[in-house]
Amino acid sequence: MNQKYSPEMRERALRMLDEAKPEHPNLMSAVRHVAGLLGMSPETLRVWHRRREIDAGQRPGVPTDVAEENKRLRRENAELKKANEVLKAASVFFAKELDRP
Repeated sequence: MNQKYSPEMRERALRMLDEAKPEHPNLMSAVRHVAGLLGMSPETLRVWHRRREIDAGQRPGVPTDVAEENKRLRRENAELKKANEVLKAASVFFAKELDRP
C-alpha cells in the first residue's frame, strides 16, 4: 500500500531516528526500530534519511529542489515543443493559402 505521510510525520520520524542512532550498532538497526514504533515501512524511513543527507550535502546526489526544478523545466520544455509544432503547422497552412491564385 502506498501511504502518503505528512511533513510533520516525516520530521518526527527523522528526529526519532537521530535520537535512536547512538543506541543501535548501525543505521539499519535504528531504522527498523523507529519504523516499527511508528508502524511504517523501514524502507520509507531509510529513503527519507537518505534524501535528507543528499539535501544537506552530506551525500552525493541531486537535491530535492534541483530535482523539482528539472521536472518543472522538462514539463515546460515539452509544452513549448508542442506549441512550436502547432505554430509550424499553422504557418504551413497559411502559406499554402497565400500561394493560391
